[in-house]
Formats: sequence, C-alpha cells, structure tokens
Amino acid sequence: MSSLAIEKIEKLGPEKFPGKVMQKTKSTKLNLLQVGKFYLPHTGGMETHLRSLVMGLVSDYSVDVVVANDYAFRETEKLDGVFLTRVPSFGTIASMSVTPTLPWELSRYQPDLMHVHTPHPAAAFAAYVARYRGPLVVTHHSDTLGRRGLQKLVRPFIRNLMSRAHRIIVTSQRYLETSPELTDYRDKCVVIPLSIPEGASAPCDPAAVSEVRSRFGDNLILAVGRLVPYKGFEYAIRAMSQLEGTLAIVGVGPLKKQLSELVAALGLTKKVHFLGKVGDLRPYYGAAKVLALPSISRAEAFGIVQLEAMAAGLPVVNTDIDSGVPEVSIHGQTGFTVSPADADGLAGALQLLITNEYQRRKMGEAARERVQVEYSVEGMVSRTAELYKDVLSSRRTDWTESISLASPVASSQ
Repeated sequence: MSSLAIEKIEKLGPEKFPGKVMQKTKSTKLNLLQVGKFYLPHTGGMETHLRSLVMGLVSDYSVDVVVANDYAFRETEKLDGVFLTRVPSFGTIASMSVTPTLPWELSRYQPDLMHVHTPHPAAAFAAYVARYRGPLVVTHHSDTLGRRGLQKLVRPFIRNLMSRAHRIIVTSQRYLETSPELTDYRDKCVVIPLSIPEGASAPCDPAAVSEVRSRFGDNLILAVGRLVPYKGFEYAIRAMSQLEGTLAIVGVGPLKKQLSELVAALGLTKKVHFLGKVGDLRPYYGAAKVLALPSISRAEAFGIVQLEAMAAGLPVVNTDIDSGVPEVSIHGQTGFTVSPADADGLAGALQLLITNEYQRRKMGEAARERVQVEYSVEGMVSRTAELYKDVLSSRRTDWTESISLASPVASSQ
C-alpha cells in the first residue's frame, strides 16, 4: 500500500485544509496508482477519461493519481476522493511535459497495481528508471506521434513499458488493428471503449439553449477541439462557403490566427465564429443541428467529443481516418463519415443533415441510444475493474506456482 504523505492540499474541490500536513490513512482496499499526463482543470480526451475512471473506482479502491503540474513545483491535493500529486513541470518538448522528478515520484509508491495512460513517454521512462515490477496495466489512447528524432529516443522505453504490461487497454478495435506500436503486443490487448463524460447527458436549461440560438441562428453546426492541424478545422471552414448556416468552433490553440485569416479571406466572418474556451457545452449541443469532426489524421484517436454530442441527440459528420473515430459514430446510422481533407464531401453531408429534419432526428436518436448502450461510464469502469481483478488473480497464481515449484517439500516429493 502507498504511504504517501500529503504535504499540501489546495482548494480545487469542496475541501480545504490550509497549512496542514496530512498522512494518508491506511486502507483495507486495494491500492491503485493511476499515471496520466494531466488532470483537472485540463479537459482533453485523456484527462476526461482519467477522471471518469478514478471517480468510478474510488468507492472500491484506494486510488492515487500522479500527473504533471503546469508549474515548476510539486502540489498535492485531495480531489474526487483520490489523492492527487502534480509533479513539477519545466516546460514542454513536442507537447510532452518535462518532468525530471517523475521517476522519483513513482518510486515512492508500492501500489497493488499501476495503470499508465499513454502516449506518455515521460511515464514510460520513469517506470523504467523507478524499476517498477508490480502488476501493470496500460491504456493506449494513441500512438506516440511527433518528431522522428524524439520518437527514436523514447521508443525503447515505450517498448519496455508495453513488454512489461500485463494487459493493454485499447479504446477501439480499429485503432488496435492499425497501430504500429501495438503490433507486437496484440495478444495482451483488450478493447474497452472510452465513455461519455460525467454530466454530458444531464438536462440543460432551455433558456440557455434559446440564447445560443438567438446568437447563431437555427442552422448551427458545432465543432469542438484544439486549434491544431490534425483537427482539420480548415476544411470545415471551407465547407461553409457552400452552406447556409453558422459554424461555431469551440477551442483554443496555435492555429487561431491562421484560421481566422482563412475565414476573412473567404468572406465568412458572419458565418464562422471562434468561441474559445466554453465551460458548459450543453446549451451549444442543444442548439446545434449537427457536430462536425473533420479530423485529417489518426492523431485523432477516438474523438470523445462525439460521445458528448451523441448523448445530446446530435448526429455527427466525422472522417474515415485510421483510428476509432468512424467506429464511434457509424456512417448511415448516427451520422455520416466522409473522406478526410475533403471540404466538398463535408459540405454535402452537413447539408443533408441541416435540411432533412426527419433524417437528422432519426440519426440523433440512434446516436443517443448508441452512447447509452455502448459507451456508458458504468460499463467502462466495470470492464476495467474486471480486468484489474484478472491481472491480480493471474499474478497471484504465477507467484503461488513459482513458490510451489521452488519449495524443498515440493521438489522432494
């Protein structure tokens, strides 16, 4: 069990213990160590999944979470019923936090099982340096993408982590079949899809929906994500030249200036709006007619935003990329799937859903039902907990057999 001392607890939830040094009380529950990139207030796909998972596990397990901080100092806090440590970060290299103390942090724990969420080269390196040899589960959200030189540097540590993992969770069958990083480890892979984020399907204030409609009109197309190249927002913007409606893009990122210039150049300033960060997306889902997910590469591994939109009864127009994206929203059932980097194809699919109310409602209802059946939080947590039990059970069996085989009594019989 972990004997982590909580040295500082910051207010991020309802509890605050200013100036106290808290010793984590020992528990009879099995102790899990979850290692991810970030936690709240970060809201990316991996971060959203990690929070959903730990909140679902905390009633049955003692859960510790280790992630990177946004700053060059260490913080610890109790949040969502788990003990959370944010290790110092000294900037980023190719979107990866530089966290030199992470190996030391992991070496402080003796969990019953460690669960690492990848891509996370820093965690792979830290687990290697810390010489962790206990039960290990990896959730492979996506392959490690980016600069070739950096990939070559971190590949040995990633392979070491995958080799020592007892099970590897993959979020879709399609990603498992197309991932070069998983080719050598498919015999230990298990598909457990991501789940709808907590609260995404909660009722929304009708007045808030009306306010969004009054701002953007009835034919609202919604797009959500970081303003980065692989999201393909350029093609959604170009598609608007052919559509009578409004595109609202929620998110921030380095392409904001470039995309804004494209909007101006195409004369679409009245049709395309950048909303930046939005705390509660439910009024926008309620007001929109369709979600556009125009991603152009498998860097978009799953597209969890699809689940949020589908839970609200929105059909989705996504792209046929080699990832789980087209496996989440199904072409012809819960929306349409078009070729990536195809503004004309995107415009055609969006036009069908904007103008055909019967088809839009039929696909929206199918989308809502699919989320409830295939992507519930309860189902995801239950399947993950069962996998933990299988790993721990097999480890005990292996340990018992090794003791029996080495026993003098056994060898003398």
